[in-house]
Amino acid sequence: MDVLGIDIGGSGIKGAPVDTEAGELLRERLRIPTPEPSGPDAVAGVVAQLREHFGWNGPVGVTFPGVVVDGVVRSAANVDRSWIGVDAGRLFGGATVLNDADAAGLAEMRFGAARGHQGTVLVLTFGTGIGSALFTGGVLVPNTELGHLELHGKDAEHRAAARVREEHDLSWEKWAERVEEYLRHVEMLFSPSLIVLGGGVSKKAQKFLPHVRLDTPIVPAGLQNQAGIIGAAHAAAP
Repeated sequence: MDVLGIDIGGSGIKGAPVDTEAGELLRERLRIPTPEPSGPDAVAGVVAQLREHFGWNGPVGVTFPGVVVDGVVRSAANVDRSWIGVDAGRLFGGATVLNDADAAGLAEMRFGAARGHQGTVLVLTFGTGIGSALFTGGVLVPNTELGHLELHGKDAEHRAAARVREEHDLSWEKWAERVEEYLRHVEMLFSPSLIVLGGGVSKKAQKFLPHVRLDTPIVPAGLQNQAGIIGAAHAAAP
């Protein structure tokens, strides 16, 4: 089944048609910068641009960086707060809408680094913030939003997101210390049998993962930054 997957992030909105049986992009993805301010109408305009670019009339899956319940946005930490309460599914023309990290996790469980894993799996995406997807026995526990766990009196993502490394010009090794501190916290809370690290930094895992030491096995995302697109499409497949 071919489905258009769209991944809304704090800095960019990416999309491509996906073969949901193979978990592969059918065309080169298109990335458009996230509008500022990133309100519903502006973002919906970009989603429409992506549909038009690919000439798409079929099913569409869209990720959103916040809690999404039955297509309705319940939180918006890294986009405009005017999103809260919006029926994003309706706004995007009947698209299937889900949390961005949940989408990435679904893709990693079906096609990526956690394929076939039946234990407790935690997929974490490091970008503008930190997204999380928790699975047990292959089943998703939706909308966990573990980037907002408190560390040192603030949201963990304000200490350990990839954006923080860039904004504070941290070395990979120094940033890895923060990542390890955060991972040890979630390891203590959930005792996962596998942790998968995704987001844009997964392409550069060799620069920081050797400095992260945990008891839990930890691996980079197999689908890297395409996981959100592929997971969104997978969720929308009939």
